[in-house]
Amino acid sequence: IVIITSNNEKELPDAFLRRCFFHYISFPNKETMQDIIEVHFDDLKGSLVKQAMEIFFEVRQVPGLKKKPSTSELIDWLKLLLAEDVAPEVLREQQASKAIPPLYGALIKNEQDVQMLERLAFLARREGL
Repeated sequence: IVIITSNNEKELPDAFLRRCFFHYISFPNKETMQDIIEVHFDDLKGSLVKQAMEIFFEVRQVPGLKKKPSTSELIDWLKLLLAEDVAPEVLREQQASKAIPPLYGALIKNEQDVQMLERLAFLARREGL
């Protein structure tokens, strides 16, 4: 048995797919993601994780992103937040719709996505004035 995974960035050839059994794995929900995070960070502060996951799932909901952040981006982002000692309160003050999250480069890996988030945040702040 050979197991091959794909992230759907490129189409696989039909001849290859005819010989395969296909199984789609849905993106983890918040509870499953919490379990995944706990495997990687056994001593992580609860409120930081809660705030980071809220922002992470908000960013994933932004329409039009070319590359939504995935589990590995969340793990990398949490590592950076811990290394920089970002307080949960800093994240609590953030809303993905009104501000770009701190250390966003770990979450957003596409320049067009960054520009779009910056425009959306600017427009949201402008409307809030």
